[in-house]
Amino acid sequence: MKLTILGGGGFRVPLVYGALLTDHAEGRVTEVVLHDLDDSRLYAVARVLAEQASTVADAPTVTATTDLDEALRGADFVFSAIRVGGLEGRANDERVALAEGVLGQETVGAGGIAYGLRTVPVAVDIARRVARLAPDAWVINFTNPAGLVTEAMSRHLGDRVIGICDSPVGLGRRIARVLGANPREAFIDYVGLNHLGWVRGLRVAGRDELPRLLADSDLLGSFEEGKLFGVDWLRSLGAIPNEYLHYYYFNRETVRAYQQAEKTRGAFLRDQQARFYEEMRRPDAAALTAWDRTRAEREATYMSENRETAGAGERDADDLSGGYEKVALALMRAIARDERTTLILNVRNQGALSVLDTDAVIEVPCLVDANGAHPVAVAPLPDHATGLVCAVKGVEREVLAAAESGSRASAVKAFALHPLVDSVNVARRLVEGYTAVHPGLAYLG
Repeated sequence: MKLTILGGGGFRVPLVYGALLTDHAEGRVTEVVLHDLDDSRLYAVARVLAEQASTVADAPTVTATTDLDEALRGADFVFSAIRVGGLEGRANDERVALAEGVLGQETVGAGGIAYGLRTVPVAVDIARRVARLAPDAWVINFTNPAGLVTEAMSRHLGDRVIGICDSPVGLGRRIARVLGANPREAFIDYVGLNHLGWVRGLRVAGRDELPRLLADSDLLGSFEEGKLFGVDWLRSLGAIPNEYLHYYYFNRETVRAYQQAEKTRGAFLRDQQARFYEEMRRPDAAALTAWDRTRAEREATYMSENRETAGAGERDADDLSGGYEKVALALMRAIARDERTTLILNVRNQGALSVLDTDAVIEVPCLVDANGAHPVAVAPLPDHATGLVCAVKGVEREVLAAAESGSRASAVKAFALHPLVDSVNVARRLVEGYTAVHPGLAYLG
């Protein structure tokens, strides 16, 4: 099978390739094509992959190209992990938002809207090319904002585009670990949108173990979300929120921490990864060693401002291993080999969550087989969660409308309606600020 990775010069591509190297069964991926607009980044990542493959006899072949059509033609799976505007764009998203006193995180609030406005047109172009050049391919989307981008692509690819995220996987794994359960044997009742969801139950052998966790203060406060949100707030919710809901529940504290930080997350990653890619220009550099070192630092500092605000301390060692690449591999196996499994994915609603329409992309458990991912019907969310989900979905729809029509008014509306943007005037200034720093937003009239 041929797997095309868009954003093939991206820093996390070796995680995907590393997962592929563990698969030796019939029907596995045998050919990987990396596509990126930057050939120097492609060269750097290809070097890392070559070192990863050096001790594996049947490693998938790797080729690299800057020609998108060439990369897509004949693909069985397309993994999309592009970053429109690069990490410089992410740093600008954060800076413009923080100057207005609102959150600039890349998937949440003003930063997520800005990122979506410049990413959706590119993602739609990719979807149209896939439909033309590889109509039988399945697209696995990891491009952020993942739910929004998946919904944009689904308008052209239908259910053949599936969004993935490592946050629900990591959350479910942590809860299962604390409860002494095997994550592979547990059903995680998780419902929401990408980076806006809640675990409402964790069933093992038909028994919901979450009430036991909520009742035990020591257990509840022992893992990442317990430290982030606090035991009392989790008990009040009666659920375990995705870590990104910290930006909503503790917004003032988070914005203040980001404003006081020496560097925003985007600026930190921009500078860190620039050092890695510069090091890869040296022919004698140990590519895999340099990549491992950089990745360890990246993972250890993930959401550091939030953890500092909450007094949560450093991340547990078990949480530093990522996870989205395992979801991608499990998804490809299930479809290619009809290895039926259940995964938490971003897919079209199809009636699973009654408060949203059929085409709205949501993040829920899905049954996956050779025919794709099928969302499991879920119980309604409580009112407070329903309100957030509907509000953010409404914002996403305004982003899609702006990207399709080029309407500046729709862009302003998207910012103004977001729960974390508190003024129409702020929304107008955000649009002005973002169009000034992002050439890709010139389409907004």
